[in-house]
Amino acid sequence: MKKMKFIDPHVHMVSRTTDDYQAMAEAGIVAVIEPSFWIGQPRTEAGTFKDYFSSLVGWERFRASQFGIRHYCTIGLNSKEANNEALAERVMELLPLYLCKEGVVGLGEVGYDDQTPAEDKYFRLQLELAKKLNIVVQIHTPHRDKKSGTSRSMDVCLEHSLSPENVIVDHNNEETVREVLDKGFWAAFTIYPSTKMGNARMVEIVKQYGPERIMINSAADWGISDPLAVPKTAWLMEQKGISEEAIEKVCYKNALEAFGKSGQMKESDWADGQSIDQRSTFSGNSILRGGMTPKVDPKSSNVIIE
Repeated sequence: MKKMKFIDPHVHMVSRTTDDYQAMAEAGIVAVIEPSFWIGQPRTEAGTFKDYFSSLVGWERFRASQFGIRHYCTIGLNSKEANNEALAERVMELLPLYLCKEGVVGLGEVGYDDQTPAEDKYFRLQLELAKKLNIVVQIHTPHRDKKSGTSRSMDVCLEHSLSPENVIVDHNNEETVREVLDKGFWAAFTIYPSTKMGNARMVEIVKQYGPERIMINSAADWGISDPLAVPKTAWLMEQKGISEEAIEKVCYKNALEAFGKSGQMKESDWADGQSIDQRSTFSGNSILRGGMTPKVDPKSSNVIIE
């Protein structure tokens, strides 16, 4: 395979290390999209959401840039924490403050977890907000009862008059993909090392359905996951005879087209390479530690971000 560029359109980098960023850059990943998600334990104050959202549009964006990766994010109230209604009400007040910030390419990830009335209420409220702001929606489909939960997610989007071309339905599998594509939505697949959608299964899906409106991601987070899932799956696709054009669509172009609707994400952001200046700091913080030699791209300038 020739040197290809990749986009990981769903990866939780706040949970990953600088080593992951370095490995991803070396593997050809030029851009990532980080959806808001559940951090592993319940948050108890709206202020913790505010700080978390701020880190996605601030520190994490800076950290990615230090390795030549362009960082974008989606902002939303995740389905699991929508069940704390008192907290959810306060988070809903925060969302409009962040959804129009630089680097935010959509609302997400939102949808269902246990498909409770509270989850349904805040899913619908967020869809209305997305419609008002005319932004892309990134849907989290439930881990349990996935087929009906996926169907319900799409039905609710259509009830709220969202165009399927502006909705990315994530965490698909063999049971859900046909309906998602038939209804005109984007079908995203999470490639995990040993659960959900493995890369060998993903190859078979692309062979069966082709590359149109299909994209893959790692969803790498604080659990056992692989931030190199996208380039690894691309390599396996090539080994199994899938065309370079199809691989590029599934691992790069489709994500760019879908999230590029935001106007925030453009190929020109990285087309000529991205400047790296590890002398830079964010609020006085550097990714380097004492005695380390900073990597400085000749094209870059020593920009201090405060």
